[in-house]
Amino acid sequence: MQKERPYDSWKWDRAHRLRLCKLMTKRKLGGMFNQSYPARFGICHHHPMASCATSALSSAFSTMQLETDEDLGRTDSLSTLNYHLDFASNDGNVVLAAKDAKLYFRVHAFTLKTASGFFRTMFALPQQDNQPSDIVYLDEDADVLASLLRMLCGLSFPEIPSLDMLQSLLFAAEKYDMPGPMSLMRMYLLTQSLGLDPIRLYALARRYEWDHESKVLSSDTLTLNLFDEKHHPSLRTLSTDALLDLVVLHRSRRDGLRKCLNEAPFVTGDPSTCIQCHALITNETWRELKHRIVAEMDERPLGDTVLDSGLSTWPEAIACWRAACRTETCKRLLYDKTETIRVVKECIEGLPRTV
Repeated sequence: MQKERPYDSWKWDRAHRLRLCKLMTKRKLGGMFNQSYPARFGICHHHPMASCATSALSSAFSTMQLETDEDLGRTDSLSTLNYHLDFASNDGNVVLAAKDAKLYFRVHAFTLKTASGFFRTMFALPQQDNQPSDIVYLDEDADVLASLLRMLCGLSFPEIPSLDMLQSLLFAAEKYDMPGPMSLMRMYLLTQSLGLDPIRLYALARRYEWDHESKVLSSDTLTLNLFDEKHHPSLRTLSTDALLDLVVLHRSRRDGLRKCLNEAPFVTGDPSTCIQCHALITNETWRELKHRIVAEMDERPLGDTVLDSGLSTWPEAIACWRAACRTETCKRLLYDKTETIRVVKECIEGLPRTV
């Protein structure tokens, strides 16, 4: 075994000093800074080269102190921020800032990693140990971020007040890969509180490929006339396929009812003869009523106005139910109101209702 060199022959080169400083820096909390520590490394304070080690160690401690002071200052600055009341706990080790950087949210990293694919990937990147919380600046407004984090953390959240808010929440949840909030808003999509513009709701359902919601919401659009100018802004939010499917649904109901009205048991509308006196019957009143029914289906494809009041109160309907054979000795009523309404109802109920 090589004999250990005496202290006087120790070569205090740069590598030894750096190695010693590094070791002592690593163990700043290890209890090795007592008086016996220099002796363990063969350091004699009276040796000329000891001043080099002392200088290096002093430099290392100074650097550590500066870094610690800087970290403490950053922690103090975080404590002075304006936090949302529901997200102000010091347990949260991640600070999120809303778009205007006027409101901040403390959230635990574990929650973000568990519920968000975006943050899971972000936190998978190399991180510095024991680093104080940094601020993550996001593009969402404070209201959007607050509602999103409430869903994410299992807290109660207020009603979504508008379609614009719902759209912003869905966009944010999709961007940050948050399936939990997405599923909540998917259920929220069909609530009556948002039933103001079924076209935009249908557009959202189609955008996220939610088939069940798309079918339900496409049925809700049957009360609307798609060709009314007031609906054009909403229609522009639809993709080409979604818009085409919706137009086809509306048109198929109108054309399907027209085809049904031209088939048995309805009369075609062409001139015919009275089954009782064989006099000529023009069927003009039925043709006019049939035209009115088809026009109404174009305006409101649901067909409820045809059955609820149209076939009873329209002038065309009243004229049709009063139509009779022109022969003075016959005067037979040409059309059975009750039976006609029943068959029209069956035709409408048999039409497609969803995309």
